[in-house]
Amino acid sequence: MKRLLVLSPLVLLLAACGGGDPAASLAAAREAQRVEDYPTMRAKALEVLDHHAEDPAALALLARAQLMLGDGDGAQATLQRWRAAGGSGAEITRMLAEAALLRGLPRKTLDYLGKDGSPDAWRLRAAAHIAQDEAPAALDAFRKGLAAGDDYQLARDYARFMMTAQDDAGTREALDRVRRLGPDRLDTLLLQGQFAQRQGRMVEARAAYVAAAKRYTARVEPLLALAQGADLAGNLDEAIGWINRAEKIAPTDTRVVSLVVQLASEKGDWERVRKIMAPNEGTLDPRSPDGLSYAEALLNLNHPEQARAIFAQALLLSPQNPYSRLMLAQAQLATGDAATALRTIRPLSDSVMAGRRELTLALHAAQAAEDPSAAALAARLNAPQLERIQQLSNAGQSALIRRDWAAALAAYRSLPGFDNDPEVLRRLAQAATGLGRHDEAIGYADRALTFAPRNPDMLHMAGLTRLNAGRDHDQAVRFIEQASELDPANPLFHADLARAMHAPG
Repeated sequence: MKRLLVLSPLVLLLAACGGGDPAASLAAAREAQRVEDYPTMRAKALEVLDHHAEDPAALALLARAQLMLGDGDGAQATLQRWRAAGGSGAEITRMLAEAALLRGLPRKTLDYLGKDGSPDAWRLRAAAHIAQDEAPAALDAFRKGLAAGDDYQLARDYARFMMTAQDDAGTREALDRVRRLGPDRLDTLLLQGQFAQRQGRMVEARAAYVAAAKRYTARVEPLLALAQGADLAGNLDEAIGWINRAEKIAPTDTRVVSLVVQLASEKGDWERVRKIMAPNEGTLDPRSPDGLSYAEALLNLNHPEQARAIFAQALLLSPQNPYSRLMLAQAQLATGDAATALRTIRPLSDSVMAGRRELTLALHAAQAAEDPSAAALAARLNAPQLERIQQLSNAGQSALIRRDWAAALAAYRSLPGFDNDPEVLRRLAQAATGLGRHDEAIGYADRALTFAPRNPDMLHMAGLTRLNAGRDHDQAVRFIEQASELDPANPLFHADLARAMHAPG
């Protein structure tokens, strides 16, 4: 069967230009830049260079396209060609700095920038500091850049940073600046949608994503956002429809592939998940959504030993991930190691939020291991209040996602035994600090910490509640620093540490 080549609408529109007219190709590259279609921009710039290898305008367009596509090596090579063709100046130096960042060389980025005080230079410094887990320095660079003048990419990246830090006031202020500098830009529409979604304004979020999808037909990002939103709303078939459209545009884009895998997992199409992921098994991060989906596919396709190995590594790398813990226990039970499975699942089955799935797995493990806890687990599983507990737990989680703090407080406080469960207490602290009930928030966070003093999530919440209250500044910094040290890959912890270190002491 022949495979169809799917072209972007811009490519179809400009196909008449062909590759034989360098002037037409250069115009097409500039038009592609205007509509943020960077693959076409790159292709048309290359057409010009096929005729005039040292054309400075084409080299500049090619380098910019490569940077926007995340191709640091390609941009580095193009920029060197541009320099050899006579290009010079601060703009090329900043582009070389960005290429170095994409190549994983943040120190080189800072070296290139030197004393450049432009807003774009400060944007790149902030990105380099983020790459080096230096969130306070990144925040300082963002603020200096904003003071230096207006720059769309700087404002956009700062808004993303504030959103990661869950600083709603800061995000709103940053978004106002983004909208002023680029009201119809793709990233502006996406940021508006993301912020609305974070605040539970799902209709507004969807409208922003639909507007972006209509305006930027060659880009997959709005389609991915629409697919994820539909999935969160429980509309799996709609989500699959959006991701199918994204696949037609960019079938090899890693973001598209990851969401295809996620949705196939939800649909129970394990053979498709295995087929997509197996060629990349050696490079998969076991704690990533792709790695976890692949392991679950292996488990469901009767390869429990392979699945167990992946889940064990995932839990080792992210010990707070309940999904990894649940699936590891399931794999351990499938391999006949019931006693170990019971030990693995207990932190989840012992929780007051434990639902039917956790309790059933723990009961099966206890029965297979002939453990005396089986009777108590069976009693909890058959208790008439289990359905109510699951309803309250689900309601609390849903409320946290919507940022409906009052509803979250009400749901979690209704759980029997909530005041002796560290995870429930942490969630209560999150809801209380969201409502500005600072004494209550700090009390919940500190009680959670007494149960799990080395848990990074509990440490972070103990620091965050103090930071939001404007109290015990030094202690807030210490708590969030400890959380960052225990979970160094967590971007929220780094962003909140930056906020804490820049807050008045």
